[in-house]
Amino acid sequence: MDFLRSYQLDIMLVLTGILVLLLLFSITIRNLSVRNRFTFIMIIGSATLLLLADRYAYIFRGDESTLGLWMVRISNFVSFLMAVSIVFFYNALLKEMIRGMLKKEKVPKLLYVVDVFCGIHTILIVVTQFTGLLYFFDEANRYQRSSLSFIGYIMPLASMVLQLIVILRYHKSFGRMIRIALYMFDIVPFVASIIQLFIYGLSLIDISTAIMVILLNAIALNDMNIRAEKSDSIEMDHLLEQQKRTKRLLDQTATALIAALDAKEEYTQGHSGRVAKYARQIAEYIGKDEKECDEIYYAGLLHDIGKIGIPDEIINKTEKLTPEEYEIMKQHPSLGRQILSGITEMPYLAVGAGFHHERYDGTGYPEGLAGDAIPELARILAVADAYDVMSSNRSFREPIPQQKIREEFIKYSGTQFDPRFAQVMQHLIDLDSEFQMQEKTESVRLADDTTMMFGTYRDAISEGLLVTANTTTIRLTCEPHKDGKMPSLVLFDSLDAAVHVEEPMHTERNYFEYGEIWFDGKTEVSGEREMQTEHQKSIAAGLRPDDTVSDEQSGAAATDKNAYEIMTVRYRDHAMFTIGNQGQSVRVIVALPDNTRFLYAGIIGEDCRIKDIQIERSEDEIGEGYIPRIAEEISFIGGPVGDVPNIQIDGYRTEATVGIPIRDGMELRFHTMSLPTARLVWHTAFIDIFYSDDRLVNGPNYTEFALIRLDGEYWDDSHGMAENKIEVVKRDPFTDWEDWKALNKKGMDCAVRFLRRGNTVTTITENDGIAIRNITTVASDVEEMYVSLSGDQVALTDIRIHKRKGENRGIL
Repeated sequence: MDFLRSYQLDIMLVLTGILVLLLLFSITIRNLSVRNRFTFIMIIGSATLLLLADRYAYIFRGDESTLGLWMVRISNFVSFLMAVSIVFFYNALLKEMIRGMLKKEKVPKLLYVVDVFCGIHTILIVVTQFTGLLYFFDEANRYQRSSLSFIGYIMPLASMVLQLIVILRYHKSFGRMIRIALYMFDIVPFVASIIQLFIYGLSLIDISTAIMVILLNAIALNDMNIRAEKSDSIEMDHLLEQQKRTKRLLDQTATALIAALDAKEEYTQGHSGRVAKYARQIAEYIGKDEKECDEIYYAGLLHDIGKIGIPDEIINKTEKLTPEEYEIMKQHPSLGRQILSGITEMPYLAVGAGFHHERYDGTGYPEGLAGDAIPELARILAVADAYDVMSSNRSFREPIPQQKIREEFIKYSGTQFDPRFAQVMQHLIDLDSEFQMQEKTESVRLADDTTMMFGTYRDAISEGLLVTANTTTIRLTCEPHKDGKMPSLVLFDSLDAAVHVEEPMHTERNYFEYGEIWFDGKTEVSGEREMQTEHQKSIAAGLRPDDTVSDEQSGAAATDKNAYEIMTVRYRDHAMFTIGNQGQSVRVIVALPDNTRFLYAGIIGEDCRIKDIQIERSEDEIGEGYIPRIAEEISFIGGPVGDVPNIQIDGYRTEATVGIPIRDGMELRFHTMSLPTARLVWHTAFIDIFYSDDRLVNGPNYTEFALIRLDGEYWDDSHGMAENKIEVVKRDPFTDWEDWKALNKKGMDCAVRFLRRGNTVTTITENDGIAIRNITTVASDVEEMYVSLSGDQVALTDIRIHKRKGENRGIL
């Protein structure tokens, strides 16, 4: 107690400073109601005046000067009055909390009794100033308690008791931290009041009250922030839900409109959905955010909506349109723009519909806009629209092969199409190794249908299921009709993942059939090198020959004669198919002719119904050795080995050499040969200029500066990290691309020279008349740049590094 007496004035000063800061904060805070903010301000302000007045009362205590006389009396009066004020406004805060946070319209009557007590206590304080009822001042100007001073404690203590009763009544409704603060706000001053009855010369009540005001505000502000965050979270959830509802409404509206258009336009069903998908892919590749991609997608969905206003006989005409009919057809962008212009919240819809037939050179319609004057969204849609038109069935032609479509984008880049977006579409075609960017055929989709009906042999075939290094399990039930025959799996590759019976489609869709596996183990070899069949009891599908399994693990296939479990898996040039039924398994290992082609498995039945189809694909890939090898792996890199190991690249950039530091004057020499499966111009070697911490493509901090193909094309994936200027010249040895592809198939020796000046690398090479000069300028300073060789369906051998004299050592 002596310590408190010695330092209580300093304690009061510190607490006053804290209260002043809280007061300023409460005045500026905006996420409180006006009434609650006023209440907090009054509580904190009253506590601040209480401590200031009490401190001055002690400072001037015993000072018999006129100033001392007045300061002692005024300070004590303010101190007593502010103590009542704190109780009163704290009581008001409790009322508001019960009304607001606890959703109680009626406030407990006990709190109104507290207001009465506060009023009575205020009257007693005022009366004391004239009568000395509660306290008086002696001749030395010192504060003294009167004989009735205990009356001054009755009202505050009674008020605290009543407030505690109310808090206890609503105990569970308050938050944990708020509950603790409310209890302490009443209990601590209550205890201090009792102690102060027996101790003189200490302001325990005032100090403890000030501390409780600070604690209450701190906890209340924290709780307020938590509630504000919850409110923001709820508001955000509500906003997200509203956005989802808006998106669903837009989806449903767009779907309804497109369904109406598809019903009208017989030969282009699904066109708008595919255009929207391709346009979104382009937008994602050029770095558009999700909102912009959504806008481009919906604009793509509705880009042709104006055709609703075109007569049916023109829309569905199978012959070439007359000039007059074509002029009518050209009205659909303007009609679409008019239809969608009323949707003012989504102006991009009208933009897409109105300008997707503008051409980059200004010869399009309806307004003949050119270059950047055409809205970017419309330039993207023009590319996506043209791609789908070329890759889809039309009444007057079959789909155009993808490689020819790619050549069309090269040919019309800068005239019909924005060169930037035409190049992105070329890159998407390069990446579309499974030819997914196309109009789907009418073959049965295993992933979509659970029941398939089969009549005569091969009159219906499911769409192919891609066989990969991830084990895929197919469970199905086969109900044969009378004299129905055993179903089978046809193994094949094609650009559209569909089996093609007619010979013309074999070339068109690059169809290749490996063979057929019947569910009873019978096999037929067509294009694979070898098949081995093994029958074994109680082997579950997908297990190795030395694994054992219980009947329970075999599931329905172990007991039901019509239930089958088929597992497929592939590792490089070997695949394994296991068909289980009634505890018996047929395991077929297939040696494929190469690593490059895809392998699809389609289901064929004869006079039967296949139902209850379930498909599962494991997340983990198998490794080497999982499938027993029955034939040697086919390799095209058995030739001489140079300074860098030979590599065989079976798909788009599936392999790459280690990065070679680029030095001024360095030359790479290597032999390149396209694989037998290569069919396209870009199935050739690539030159990748990059940086990564470990010199590996896609290694840590991988940054690609340039990707140059030997056919003269390059893909800029540097994201602004570098600028590329490429020059491609066709010289005398070059005749046409078919001859160029033939030379690649035969194999040719290549030389690539590099000149480096700081952050600029010049790449120079000429191969069969295709002369390439590319200047790569990196935007920021880089100490090292590396070059790696890669490609698509190509073998690179005898890779050697040549430097100017005296600079051969240490390059790797």
